[in-house]
Formats: sequence, structure tokens, C-alpha cells
Amino acid sequence: MSDQDQAENRLDFARLKQDHLDFDAAINAMIETGCDPLVVQRMKKKKLAIKDQLQKLEDQIIPDIIA
Repeated sequence: MSDQDQAENRLDFARLKQDHLDFDAAINAMIETGCDPLVVQRMKKKKLAIKDQLQKLEDQIIPDIIA
């Protein structure tokens, strides 16, 4: 993987990490205000999808090294 690809992956990782934190804050605010549980469930599903993307990027950034 080239240095440029590595840098792009790290940038994407940082952006997704911030999105994940934003979703977490939004979900907590929605729960506190008594928002519709279906909407909260959809937000949690989107947050989980972001977490999956984060894991994939992390696997690309940190290669498996068999020692």
C-alpha cells in the first residue's frame, strides 16, 4: 500500500470516527428527549454501519503481522 493510500485511509478513519461520535451524541440526545424509538433504532443501525467501516479501515491501516 502506498503512502498516499495510507494517508487517505487514515483521513477516512478520522472522519468516520468523528461521525461515529456525532451519531452517539445524537442518539443520546434523542433518548433524553423521548424521541420515537423507531428513529432511535435506525440511528443506532447507522452508527453500527459506521463502526463496521471503521473496523475495515483499521484492518487496512494496521496489517496482520505473523510473528
